[in-house]
Order: sequence, then structure tokens, then C-alpha cells
Amino acid sequence: MPREHMEKESRIAAVKSFRPPRSVDEACGSDYTRNAGFVRSPSRFPQSDPPIQKGGEAMRRKGFVSMWVLLALVLAACAPGATPTPTATVPPPSPTLPPAATPTPAFQPMKVEAPDCNYGGEFKAIEAVDPYTVRFTLCYPDPAFPAKVAFAAFAIQDKDYLDANGGDSVKMSEKPNGTGPYKVKEWIRGDRIIFEANPDYWGEKAKAKTLIFRWSKEAAARLLELQAGTVDGIDNPNPNDFATIQQDPNLKLYIRPPLNIAYLGLNNTKPPLDNEKVRQAIAMAIDRERLVKNFYPAGSMVAEQFVPPALKPGYTEGLKWYDYNPQEAKRLLAEAGYPNGFEITLSYRDVVRGYLPEPGKVAQDIQAQLAEVGIRVQIKVMESGAFLDSVAAGNEPMYLLGWLADYPDATNFYDYHFANEANKQFGNLFPDLVEEIRAAAKLSDPAERQKHYDKVNELIKLHVPMIPLAHGVSAAAFKATVKGAHASPLNNERFSVMDPGKDELIWMQNAEPIVLWCADETDGETFRACEQVYESLLAYKVGGAEVEPALA
Repeated sequence: MPREHMEKESRIAAVKSFRPPRSVDEACGSDYTRNAGFVRSPSRFPQSDPPIQKGGEAMRRKGFVSMWVLLALVLAACAPGATPTPTATVPPPSPTLPPAATPTPAFQPMKVEAPDCNYGGEFKAIEAVDPYTVRFTLCYPDPAFPAKVAFAAFAIQDKDYLDANGGDSVKMSEKPNGTGPYKVKEWIRGDRIIFEANPDYWGEKAKAKTLIFRWSKEAAARLLELQAGTVDGIDNPNPNDFATIQQDPNLKLYIRPPLNIAYLGLNNTKPPLDNEKVRQAIAMAIDRERLVKNFYPAGSMVAEQFVPPALKPGYTEGLKWYDYNPQEAKRLLAEAGYPNGFEITLSYRDVVRGYLPEPGKVAQDIQAQLAEVGIRVQIKVMESGAFLDSVAAGNEPMYLLGWLADYPDATNFYDYHFANEANKQFGNLFPDLVEEIRAAAKLSDPAERQKHYDKVNELIKLHVPMIPLAHGVSAAAFKATVKGAHASPLNNERFSVMDPGKDELIWMQNAEPIVLWCADETDGETFRACEQVYESLLAYKVGGAEVEPALA
């Protein structure tokens, strides 16, 4: 069934010159103004809806989303904490004007302001200053604000469109209404999504007139299609096939740097995992080097901490995780009252991710390793959506999961897993850990932030809410003839810049998107699809993690 896209009158009004912050302190100050072009009037949003918070990959948000909630989502992304690297500051772009035939909506000044900052979020006020300027007044410094705003979940939306659909994410997923280079033409459930180039796009037009998303959970099947020429690019080829792709003159492999973490989650409300010594024993019973050597591609790293080494402030130099020591693990288990071990369930979803390229094999190897210290593991394979919901609800005692950076800052890893924004996946929060995470998030000085993150990493090692396993290298592969092909470290490939030498570009990924409404999902396959349709004020550079202006 064909899908309509955006209405003609819902175009971008215009873009004024963008002045980047002169310093991180200015960007994170209490009154930093961003010049921005919005869809329709950004000022006409309701004032009554409460903000909602962004969840991790283990939780999908559902429900009513109004314009205020969408702006509050930007707030929640900034809430408590974050930090861009200096690359988040960009030079001003040339002004981009709308098509002459598109009328500019009349400007209506509006300001939404909280009485104070006690509600727990980050925004004190959001104000439409003039037709092309929006001012965000923050409750505290946030050096990661630009990086968060660039995240696709916080794309600018048309208020009339939101109101017409009652904020229903399912309805809006059926007929996406965005400002991006592509529009959704048709979604054939279970088979493909067909995008068509947006003829009224305000920026550089898409190279391919038609973009098709297909999917297969089998890496071998994806590669066979690429070799046969039935698709132009694939995601996550099997690491064992990297050499095959590199040796084929008709193909090209693009490696992603590992801005991710694979971990074994432990829920501290599920006995015997409520005993810290038991969690420490499990940490010592797992040979992480063996896992990385056997089940990850070259270039992947054994994880010593929850954040990858590239995220600084965040990563603590010199701090190592527990050494593999099954004898000490047995001693701790006996000391905790489990000399003969215990039975437990290990859950996972059979979905390939860059941080977990072979989930079934990793689960089986962990099962075998824990058996050596007397822990008898029953493996449970779950459907992806049901698994994420169950983990987020705190139902799974032990599980394999991971995290791919939404934006390149440590807050994206720590805050949504171990602080007040966290769901129940690890059980009860650790107050000392929450305190340090929140303190680090509100500082703009990198050295001072790192002092708190050093404590955070030490506390995670002490409490063992999870066991860091690996930072996995992943890749995308394309026909060698595709110009502009790339692999994004954030998994948000921009297909509009790719030229396949024909009118149609076909991409095959691991799984079907859940919906096409970025603000209501955290699934990577979903984000990649809807990022072709929606845009935020800022964006990540093609193939990178640096921030640059988009609608701003």
C-alpha cells in the first residue's frame, strides 16, 4: 500500500546563518542561542504535556508524543548530562533558502518555560525568538548538548501533523512526515521498504531516485545477494567473510570503529545475583579474551570498562576488569554460600549487532565457562522486541545485550544504564554510582569530569551490574562501483550521498525496522531507516561522529 509523505505546505521555512559557540562553556551555558530553520512554526507547541525520558536499547517508548514532548525529548537527551568533544563546534554554513513556490508560515512567538529546574530535566525554557531562531535555556552546563541534538530521535516535527495523528506513533509510522532527502513510498511488511527521492528537499538532492531497504538475519544470505548483484550494499557481513570481500575486486569493505559495548547483564534483584560476591565470581569465571578471539573480527577489543577507550572523558586509563580466575571464582561462590554453584537462565535475542556478531555462539561459550565453576546455565532465545521489553522490565536475571553510541559522549553510555534515567535491566540502582554519574554530567571541564568517571568505573567494577565483554568492530560492504559508500560509526549511513550509477540503490540489513518513528524507538535498524526521512537541527558528518548544522 503506497504511503504518502510530507504535505507541500510542511516545508522548511528557511535557514538563517548559524553561529557556532565560541567555546564549550558557551555551548553549555545557561543561555545559548541556536539559529534554526523549522518545519512550519516551531513555536506552536502545547505547554501542558510533561517531558518524557529517553530509554536505552533495552526499552522502546510508546504512547502520545506531542510537539512539546518532542522538544522535551531533546531535553531528556540532554538530561542529566553529556559532553561533546571539541569537534562538536562547526563553522557556519552558507544560508539555504526554501523553494520560491513554498510559502513561509506566519511566525508566532512562543515560549515554553518551567517554573524552576526542580522537575529533574535539563531545560529551563525553549523559546522561538524569531522565524529562524530558537533559544534553549539550560538548567546546568551540558557540553554534549550539540551531539545530543543531532541524534535522530529528536528530529524537528510539524505540529499540525502531530496533532492530526494524536501523537500516535503507529499512525505516524505509516505515513512519515519529515524533511529529509527521501520520502516513504511503500512499506511491504516482511519484505521491503521503498523510499523515493524528495523532489522538494531543501539540501542536496539524493543521488539515487529510489532507495530500497531489504533485510535478512543470515549474514551468509546477505553476502550471497551482494555477490550476485541483487543488492548494492549490506550491513554486518560475517567477520569470517571479511577477507573474501576484500579479495573480491567487485566489492569493497568499510570498517566501523567500535563505539559500542557488548556485556553480560546481571539483575541484582534476582537471587543469587543479589549477592555482590556472586556477581564478582561470575566476572572472574568468564574468559573474555577467549570470546573476542573466537567470535569477533580482527580489530575488536576485549572490554575493560563499560565505555570504549575512544570516549574521553569517560574511559579510565590503566583500569582493568577482573582477570579470568576460575579458582578465585569458586572461592567467592563458596564464601557467598554457593559451594556447589547454582542454576540460572541466560537470555539473548538471535539478532546480529556490531557488538555481538555471533550471539548464539557467545551464549554457548559463556554457558560452558560458567559450568566449570559449578554454575548451571539454561539458555533462552527470545524474539528481539519481546526480549528488549522483558529486559527493560527487569524480568531477565542474566542476559546478553549491548549498546551502540547514539551520540559520541560518555553520558550516552552511563546515564541511561546506571543513573536515574535507567530502566530495571540491572535491578536496583547503586546510589554511589548514580551520584558520580550525575556529577560528571553537569561539568564542562573535561579534567573534572574525568575525575568523576574514574570513580564511576571503579564502582562499576566493585558492584558488577554487568560484565563488559567486547568492543566489536563491524562493517558494511558495497559494490565497488557505488560512489560515496561508507560505514558510519553510529550506524546511521546517509544513503542520499551514495551514487550506485543507476536510479535505484538497494540496501540489505539484519532486520526489519520496528516502526518508522524515531522518537518512539531505540532499535538500530529502525533508526537507520527513519534517518533517511527525518532531520534534526544538527547532524553527524557523513561517515563520522562530528557534529555539523542540518536544519540549523
